[in-house]
Amino acid sequence: MRNRAIITNVKPLLADGNYYLKRIPNEEVKIAADIYCDGDEVLRASIVYQLVGETNWEETSMQPTQNEQWEGTFNVLKTGFYQYRIEAWVDHVATWYHGLQWKSNAGQDLSNDLMIGTVWLKKAADQADKATSKLLLSWVKLMENPAKYQEACDILLSEDAGKVFEKCRLKQFPTVFDKNMLVRVGRPKELFSTWYLMFPRSASPMPGQHGTLKDCKALLPRIANMGFDVLFLPPIFPIGTTNRKGKNNNVHAEAGDVGSPWSVGNADGGHTAINPLLGTMSDFETLVKEAGKLGMEVALDISLRCSADHPYTKSHPDWFNLLPDGRLAVEEVPPLNYQDIVDFNFECDDWKNLWEEMKQIFLFWAEKGVRIFYASTPHHQPFGFWNWLIVEVQTTYPDVIFLSGAFTRSVIQEELAKVGFNQSFTYFIWRNSNKNDLQKYITELTKGDTSEYMHPNFFTNTPDILPSYLADKGKNAFMLQYALASMISSNCGVYGPAFELMYNHRFPGSKERYDHSEKYEIANHDWSQQNEVTHFITKLNKIRRENPAMHNMFNLAFTGTDNDHLISIVRATPDRKNIIWCIINLDPDHSHSGYVEVPRELLGLKGKWFNLEVTDLLTNETYHWFNDWNFVELRLDKYPLHILKMEL
Repeated sequence: MRNRAIITNVKPLLADGNYYLKRIPNEEVKIAADIYCDGDEVLRASIVYQLVGETNWEETSMQPTQNEQWEGTFNVLKTGFYQYRIEAWVDHVATWYHGLQWKSNAGQDLSNDLMIGTVWLKKAADQADKATSKLLLSWVKLMENPAKYQEACDILLSEDAGKVFEKCRLKQFPTVFDKNMLVRVGRPKELFSTWYLMFPRSASPMPGQHGTLKDCKALLPRIANMGFDVLFLPPIFPIGTTNRKGKNNNVHAEAGDVGSPWSVGNADGGHTAINPLLGTMSDFETLVKEAGKLGMEVALDISLRCSADHPYTKSHPDWFNLLPDGRLAVEEVPPLNYQDIVDFNFECDDWKNLWEEMKQIFLFWAEKGVRIFYASTPHHQPFGFWNWLIVEVQTTYPDVIFLSGAFTRSVIQEELAKVGFNQSFTYFIWRNSNKNDLQKYITELTKGDTSEYMHPNFFTNTPDILPSYLADKGKNAFMLQYALASMISSNCGVYGPAFELMYNHRFPGSKERYDHSEKYEIANHDWSQQNEVTHFITKLNKIRRENPAMHNMFNLAFTGTDNDHLISIVRATPDRKNIIWCIINLDPDHSHSGYVEVPRELLGLKGKWFNLEVTDLLTNETYHWFNDWNFVELRLDKYPLHILKMEL
């Protein structure tokens, strides 16, 4: 009852401490709170933290800012979970010393204050390090001797003593705010990655021939040379035959139609089997190993959905949604008409065994070397399931990354990130033409509350989504789309061949659906083709990889332009040793010019005059800018952006 400090309004605090913040090694965690107490004594506050599993706790001071608000930071250095709490208390040593200084300045006698101070300094000595404790106790001896009154005052009120008391703390009866607050520190790839999605069955160099995992292996050098570090595969499992989809999502398959990979399972097996047309498990393990040699990882879409032919439908029919007559319920809701899919019932009576089996699927592929999993439509499964499963899998394999593929309401996307997904698809795919809307959305992602727990991944397109922005457009639109995705977000990706080879024909009557989608048929790609988009992607990926400022999305800042078709973005490392300034033309159909504002505050530029040297990493041209506003021109016959590296 003697703890007088009050701690409220702690930020960030996810669901009252039920979820954790996300960071990578060497990132900062910033904590704020309202902290106050009765009276006029000096208040202290600190953050106490440790890496879970270690014995020692570390402590860092919080500082008051305004209106009872306090802030503090600590750095996380290793992967794993950090736990932390806030402590606040009345510091009687600081209060006493403040009063001593005030009375001295007023010319008052300090005899009583010295006597009182001996009590506090003895207590403080018990909590101080050895050297400070010895010094404090030596002062106590002086303070206890009336004959040493003036000597004690001179020493205590000296500048050197003031520095000691600035660091000295007497912690008694602290108020502790402890809501089991955690920070999960994952590996750097959670924050910086570049994805290339491809269908293995379309990997064959022979037109019309079903591709294999060996064909994928042959393409690894091509994809790695473009600068991608994640090879993203749709489901590679056996595909159902019941209600198999035909070309263009036709509900009636013709002979030879290969079906949708998201209709998982047939007599050859389910979620832990390889589609025999793709090869063997040995082929997959070889693909993973060869990708690793090239600095790439294989990401796998697990797709927790089944065909009616999946072995589970025979061994555990009670795991599925059933019609009153006992038949399997299929997803026949238009316009998707997924008659080839049956969904698990995560609320079934045998839900514990169902959930455990789903976990075993992920662990099976993790044992095969997969460390990145994509969950398509994870909002179709309970949040509690994902929260449990991600913790369970990462307990065994802490380096596993989960990407949420939920294109749904923002509150759902955010909840999935809170429950544990390490990366998240976003609305970027639809927000790329209006400057104000784009800046507002990016600011929400990078400066809002979601920045504490959501790592966005900007995909330019997906097998389900041909953005209207790209439909029936030329190379300028594709180059601009990748410029925005790769220069704004530290995690980005492409639905590979469809993007770099500029497939952009819409299904008749659809706004964003591919005509002859690879979801339902084998595509014939000319894998030997190299075009301007391919080279452009390669250049941008190289720039991303070589500049640490591009490895963190949350360092992003906008600067002013006098043309709404130009967007100006600056990203810098905390020490400002690497600063990248991107100026992008948002109009793929017209050249634009205008003036852009130098980010003085971000660069720490002071005074009226400066000489800012900027080098365009795309053209290697160097410019010297002396003004707050400088002229740029982005022409259609060149690149849609400047990528300027700044030298201060």
